[in-house]
Amino acid sequence: MRVEYIRQRLRDLGAKPGHVERLLRAWTQAQPLDGHEEAHAPPLAVRNALPALAAELQSLARLHTEFPSEDGSVRLLLDLADGQTVESVLLPRDGLCVSSQVGCAVGCRFCMTGQGGLQRQLGSAEIVAQVALARTRRAVKKVVFMGMGEPAHNMDNVLEAIELLGTAGAIGHKNLVFSTVGDRRVFERLPQGQVKPALALSLHSTKAELRAQLLPNAQPIEPAELVELADAYCRATGYPIQYQWTLLAGVNDTDEELDGIVRLLAGKYAVMNLIPYNSIDGADFQRPSVERAAAMSQHLYRHGILTKLRQSAGQDIAGACGQLRARATKPRNQAAQSQ
Repeated sequence: MRVEYIRQRLRDLGAKPGHVERLLRAWTQAQPLDGHEEAHAPPLAVRNALPALAAELQSLARLHTEFPSEDGSVRLLLDLADGQTVESVLLPRDGLCVSSQVGCAVGCRFCMTGQGGLQRQLGSAEIVAQVALARTRRAVKKVVFMGMGEPAHNMDNVLEAIELLGTAGAIGHKNLVFSTVGDRRVFERLPQGQVKPALALSLHSTKAELRAQLLPNAQPIEPAELVELADAYCRATGYPIQYQWTLLAGVNDTDEELDGIVRLLAGKYAVMNLIPYNSIDGADFQRPSVERAAAMSQHLYRHGILTKLRQSAGQDIAGACGQLRARATKPRNQAAQSQ
C-alpha cells in the first residue's frame, strides 16, 4: 500500500486537505485517528470509516517477535499483511532502522538478507507503518533506511515515505538517512525532493574489482566516482556523507585499503563508519581483531578522516540484518519441503 492511496481514499470520502494531513500526522505519530476537536472534525463519512482504516493501517506491520539486546537496541520481527516478514531495529538514542524491501537483490556476500534474493517491494505505507509501530513503544526522532533491502531499488516508495516522515512525521530531514550501495538514480532523485535526507553510502572497498565481488549486483560505478557524486549531494544539503565499511579480515582491512580511503576522502565532509563483520551462516568471512579495527580507526583519524568504529546492533543475539527473518522462515520452508 502506498501513502498516496490513503490520501486518495480519504479524499474520496470527502476529506479536505487539512483533514487528510491531520489524519496522516496522527498515524505517523502513533496517535488515535479519531482524536480531533469538533471544530476540525472531518465529514461524517470519513469519521465512520476511521475505525476500519485504523485497523488496516495497524495490520500493515504487526509485531511478531522482539529481541532486546544488551546494547539497548531492540530488534523487531514484523508481520506484514500478506504474511511476509521484515525486520526493524529500535536503536539507542531514539533511532529506528527500517526495511524497504522483503529481501534484497544486491546480493552482498556478507549479508544474510541478500542470500535469499528479492521477494517483493514494500509500499510506502508499509515503510511508514514500521515507524508508527515503533512510536507506540518509544520515541523515534531518527529513521535510517539501513534494514532489509536496497532503498534505491524501491525509490518511489522510499521517497514517498521519507517525504511523509519529514513533514507529518515531524522528523528532521538530516535525521532521515537514505542508505545505498550506490545508484545513479539516488543522486538524480534525492536533490529534487521536498525532504532531502542525509545520505549513507556503503563503500566496503576502494578497489572496483573487489567491491564488485563483495556487492555483485550493485550498479558498476567506480569508488572514486561514487565519492564525487556523494560529495556533490553533501554540498547541496550541508549534511556530511556517512560511509559504511564492513570490516572483513584479510579482505578489506589492509594497509592498501587504508591508503585508498585517505586518498578518496581527504578534504571531504564525511564520516567513515567502520563496522566489524557480524557472522552469518553460509558466509566464509571473519571479523578482524579488536586491535586491528582500532588501529584502522586511529590511522584514518590521524590522516584527517573522521572515523567511528561501530558495532552492529544486536551482536549478542546474532541479529545481523536478515538473520531474525531467516530463523523465523526456516521452519516454514522445512515444513513445505517435507510435504
